[in-house]
Amino acid sequence: MASVIKIYALFLGSALLMFGGGLQGLLLSVRGAEEGFSLLALGLIGTGWSVGFVTGSITVPLVVRNVGHIRAFSVMAAIGTVTILLNLLLVNDISWILLRALSGFCFAGAAMIVESWLNEVAENKSRGTIFSVYTTINMTASTAGQIAMSITGTAGYVPFIVGAISFICAVLPTALTSSPQPRPLASAKLDLGLLIRTSPVAAVAAFCCGMANGSFGTLAPVYGYEQGLNAGGIAFLFAIAAIAGAAGQIPFGRLSDRIDRRWVMVGLGGGAALTGAVIFVLNPGAGWLMYVLFAIYGLTANPLYAIAVAHANDFAREGEFARVAGGMLLILGVGLAIGPTLASLLMGGISPVALFLVTAVFHAVITGFAYWRMSQRKSLDAADRAPFQPMGSDKQVTLESIELDPRADGDAPEMGHAEAPVPDELMTQNEDGRDVQNSTV
Repeated sequence: MASVIKIYALFLGSALLMFGGGLQGLLLSVRGAEEGFSLLALGLIGTGWSVGFVTGSITVPLVVRNVGHIRAFSVMAAIGTVTILLNLLLVNDISWILLRALSGFCFAGAAMIVESWLNEVAENKSRGTIFSVYTTINMTASTAGQIAMSITGTAGYVPFIVGAISFICAVLPTALTSSPQPRPLASAKLDLGLLIRTSPVAAVAAFCCGMANGSFGTLAPVYGYEQGLNAGGIAFLFAIAAIAGAAGQIPFGRLSDRIDRRWVMVGLGGGAALTGAVIFVLNPGAGWLMYVLFAIYGLTANPLYAIAVAHANDFAREGEFARVAGGMLLILGVGLAIGPTLASLLMGGISPVALFLVTAVFHAVITGFAYWRMSQRKSLDAADRAPFQPMGSDKQVTLESIELDPRADGDAPEMGHAEAPVPDELMTQNEDGRDVQNSTV
């Protein structure tokens, strides 16, 4: 019973964290546009978040080792709250870029500590269920934070105060916990060679998803603002895309369990690229067509990263999932950092709708590369693949999220990995069409 209470308390802390993060992320893009910030400055605000988030993922474990989990979490929550309030006091683009980077740093650290505690109290037999519930709660809370902007609006101080309250209240479940200190946090280990040998498709998809989703997440609210939507309209526009993406993870993920996951990536990437191209060509105004297109975009674009992670896990050796997924996470972070700045330059040089030219190009790259790779490497049989696991927003996944994922347990019986799959760079096909290992590289 005590363990159940601790788990639900941590769920609550994570939900408050994600609620504040969802509200703040959408608020700054729209309020920045209202304040007359340039498109480049708005793009750099998104870049600042990603740089801070990746930096936090790498350095916060060192902080925790020195001062402990509770003190480190309290510091992250306090600084994160202060940055939200400073956004209200220092309304200029340079300050917001720097504060957004600091906010990303603190958010990554706070999320990792909550997940570390959750990982400590989760039993192996229930880890899959806990991970699924945790993911669902996070996506729901983040979407609720975005919808909250339709109530708070963007003017004045209210939305900033609501975000700050949510962020500082997230500290309560861990500050009041009676459980022992969890194990040290996971440290980032970027093994590009291992990742590329394991799954080139996953590496390319991680970067392209980062470029597309980083651009969309930061600048789509600005596009909505330029099209004449008010705060409520923009909030619901984003919520529709998020809900459609969350709803699509399970059916598309289960489909990828039965067929070659790359076919699913081809279909989703092609659908997202086509949707982006349609928005770019039509440039719909505020109305039902824009909402429909954003829903289709979310449905096709949002599940891509989770399926790419599942594909990489199919070919990872036993015990390598955390290293492979951690490498994907850092490559994703690079894309999330570069994407908003690149898109903002194109939006300024062409028009705001050029955002979707960027997303269409990178989703098309995923589609083309996944299709080509199917001719280079056979898919594993369904029986030899671990089941798909839904994941939260790729902008909020940390190294501790990976440790909590049941696929990170190399001794789990349900993993179902094929024994020591040989990298496809070392494979050729014999006359019967079967893969055989080359004697030389």
